Amino acid sequence: MTILNISTLVDLVVLLLSLIVIGVVLYVSVFGVFSDSYLRVGMLLVGGLLIVLSGSRRSGSLRDSMLLLATAVALVLSVYQYFRAAEEIETGLYFLTSTDIWMGMLGLFAVIELTRRSVGLVMAVVAGTVLAYGAFGHMAPGFLRHAGISTEELMTVLWFSFDGVFGRPMATVVSTILIFILFGSLLELLAIDLVLVRLALATTGRLRSGPAAAATVASGLFGTISGSAVANVVGTGVITIPLIKKRGFSPRFAAAVESAASSGGQITPPIMGAVAFIMADVTNVPYLTICAAAAVPALLYYGGLFVAISSAAHNMDIDEEKQPPISFNWRELVQMAVFVISLTGIVVTMVGGASAAYAGFVGVALATILGFAIRPDLLLNGEAWLKFIRSAGLISAQLVVIVGAVGIVIGVLNLTGVGLRFASLLSSLAEDQLILSLILMAIACLLLGMGMPTVPAYLIIVLVMGPSLQKLGVPIVHTHMFVLYFGVLSAITPPVALAAFAAAPIAGSSPMATALEASRLALPGFVIPFAFIYKPALLLGTGFPVGQSAQAILFVLLATILISRACYPRRGKGYMVPVGLGLAAALILFGTLVSWVAAAVAVGLMIFDRLELKTKNQVS
Repeated sequence: MTILNISTLVDLVVLLLSLIVIGVVLYVSVFGVFSDSYLRVGMLLVGGLLIVLSGSRRSGSLRDSMLLLATAVALVLSVYQYFRAAEEIETGLYFLTSTDIWMGMLGLFAVIELTRRSVGLVMAVVAGTVLAYGAFGHMAPGFLRHAGISTEELMTVLWFSFDGVFGRPMATVVSTILIFILFGSLLELLAIDLVLVRLALATTGRLRSGPAAAATVASGLFGTISGSAVANVVGTGVITIPLIKKRGFSPRFAAAVESAASSGGQITPPIMGAVAFIMADVTNVPYLTICAAAAVPALLYYGGLFVAISSAAHNMDIDEEKQPPISFNWRELVQMAVFVISLTGIVVTMVGGASAAYAGFVGVALATILGFAIRPDLLLNGEAWLKFIRSAGLISAQLVVIVGAVGIVIGVLNLTGVGLRFASLLSSLAEDQLILSLILMAIACLLLGMGMPTVPAYLIIVLVMGPSLQKLGVPIVHTHMFVLYFGVLSAITPPVALAAFAAAPIAGSSPMATALEASRLALPGFVIPFAFIYKPALLLGTGFPVGQSAQAILFVLLATILISRACYPRRGKGYMVPVGLGLAAALILFGTLVSWVAAAVAVGLMIFDRLELKTKNQVS
């Protein structure tokens, strides 16, 4: 009986903390930030306690329970110590005592442990390693050695200032991004995600690739509002992966399609998995410019997936099969309209000059009013409401904790200057050769991003790697988009491919084989970032003439088709692999004259291939 009462009490506290998070998010989105200190630090405290209490319900050992208790105590003490000196900290006139230093250390360790519980070991190890580097890096070898940082200075920056845990990433998340997390959870409550999957199946049912193409559409639609590729895989994959397997595709291929498509949602406007708002804040470039720049590359990425899936379906001898028509009742049609109207409301509000947070509130308000008007039954569905409140609260809490860990990394890198030294080393290795610099940077981005969610991966990578590209004259938006793409694609790149590893158990396939297949499917995605560096007009809204942008889009579109077909060449057409990749390189990496010649050859080959396939089908 006592255990039951404790469990009930924990559930009630979790519910209360989640309601506090939701209430604060709604208040801030409408009325603005009431206090930087109380908002940033308070949200970390509430989020951390929420993660601890949620973890206590799953704790299977006394040791784990004691660690959770120690983490909660450390967080509470360190936050209390921060608030004792909050006013002096904001004026910059506070000098740390030995108690402050110890309390700050406890806070950092609590953030790292909470990060481990939220997103796994990789991000926690990164934050812990960087923290250790800040403390002991003066003993490191070679260019990694820094001049030395006192413990007092380290704690001042990382805990008792707005340059570390409570820095700009935390500010952007708590003031802007969390309202969109709430928006995504609300759409799930209204079951709009399931309607989007049915819509995708209906629009692609006549295609040979069928459910595989549907998974691409559905994951792209839902992925743009989902803050995580893994969450997208789990949310839509449980529906799409069994359908893809039933169509005749292998389990490995089914999981690969879902993981590649889900990852692409993070680079698709208007929300881009919440990264668009952080990018706008970091670059001081308007949000709508970021969306315009991201639009064409995202369409090309998904276009490449469609071509690759279609080519694979031909090779697997999957016959065209008439799918039973999917009909929608009036309620489902209105649910689709709710999704479109809500997104439109967000964009229109921002075009009108309102803040991103207020636009997110408008989207939530529209979805709430219209959604419950057609689903009044949900108003009295207590179980659905409890799931929504807990989900929105916990996801928000995890994101707050994660960006706290990112703040540790950013603070140490700024203190030591190792990011700039790394950029200088990369530039010297490449000897000012742009292509070599890009390749080295892409590899570094994939390595740094492995095992991390999109937001922290982007922030850490751009801080470390961004300066090296800008030293070579690459515009700031192109630099950040390049980094974002490879940070996102690290989710499907072996050996640590979180999205592929999440999809594999659903399909019953090997995780590593799934990751390799997903990387093969998404190969155009690895090339598109190089394309918008060499063809910068590909990113709309960045100051290039319309004609130049149209030319760049044509060249990269043809290159995307060639690469996708080269990944899954038709039987007896193996020679098209080197030919296709060679033409793609000519279209992207060389000047206008060479690109036009390559474009003419590519179009000719495609027409010839189409005629040959048509003749073969008529004969058979």
